[in-house]
Amino acid sequence: MTTQATLHWTENGEERSADWRSEAGMPPPKRVVIADDTTSADTAYRLACEGTAMLWRGDFQNARQLLQALARRADKPKKAPKAGKAPLVKPTPTEAFHLHRQAQSQRARTLAMLLLPFDADHLVPLRRAPDTREACLEAYGEADAPYVASMRELLGLIGAHEWRKKGVEIPALGDRIHPYYGVFSPVRGEYIDLVAKAQLPAGAASLAFDIGTGTGVLAALLAQRGVKRVIATDQDPRALACASDNIRRLGMDDQVEVTEADLFPAGRAPLVVCNPPWVPARPNSPIERAVYDPDSQMLKGFLAGLAEHLEPKGEGWLLLSDLAEHLGLRTREALLGWIEEGGLKVLGRLEVKPHHPKAADQTDALHAARSAEVTSLWRLAIR
Repeated sequence: MTTQATLHWTENGEERSADWRSEAGMPPPKRVVIADDTTSADTAYRLACEGTAMLWRGDFQNARQLLQALARRADKPKKAPKAGKAPLVKPTPTEAFHLHRQAQSQRARTLAMLLLPFDADHLVPLRRAPDTREACLEAYGEADAPYVASMRELLGLIGAHEWRKKGVEIPALGDRIHPYYGVFSPVRGEYIDLVAKAQLPAGAASLAFDIGTGTGVLAALLAQRGVKRVIATDQDPRALACASDNIRRLGMDDQVEVTEADLFPAGRAPLVVCNPPWVPARPNSPIERAVYDPDSQMLKGFLAGLAEHLEPKGEGWLLLSDLAEHLGLRTREALLGWIEEGGLKVLGRLEVKPHHPKAADQTDALHAARSAEVTSLWRLAIR
């Protein structure tokens, strides 16, 4: 999963190099300078904006504070137009989305310019550095040589490690799901609640497919609701490992089978469930693939293949937010067209308004779309 290349820099007049790691898929920076506790935030921000990376040799906690200072500068609102100048034209929802994504990408590149050295055992050889071995091992696997990675990425690894240990409380399940680094965490519970409330179709107690299982949360929920056998599929190795671990923790090994597949397993089922990425846009990093799906490829693939894997009187449950429609990235007509082209019909739809914090955040760049967003469980059947 990790992009590995070689980072080159000059230190104390000597040419040096080390393995480069980036879960975000970023190439190693071409320009690298040495930075330490004497480096000011303004200097660091200027260098980062210019594309010059800083390999840190000072105190770890000071580096963490410097990263926070860089983030504050990156997030500083732009100045309003001066009096007399024509006001800026308000962008369309689609334009606002692309500007937001562009700003996110630029911010990520800027903050990734603060680099840390790592020993081959994943420890950071800096004063006051925490024990990073377990968090790095979970994301990177074994290392056979020292390497360099960004501090921002390390903090993400540490945060994911804590979530993996603690788990995410799933009220509908009455238990916790433990997400792995790089696997979409079920922190938005509205789609889970829809699956918990929807009436199971006739025959679903015998078998169900969970397509793109991720953490395995929906497969576990179906098993808890009495489905005797659930086949959960995914292509991502981390998702397969994560789902298998969660199913084992929940004691559902006898009911749930986690298997690698491109969307569907072999055969047909009375119930087929899928929660594809909701936004048809290019991900900025591999980690974003659970949210962003270029040209709605997974959604189209599910709708095109569902009829071949559904029992004649079975149901396909498509869990989908309409955020893309409010952003002008997909139309309702297009979605209905793909359903019809797949030889399917709509039996009904359950809806819920999202309750995540961004839906009520009026300062968010996409607030208008988020505040109108609805998540639906589409009940589909063969025409």
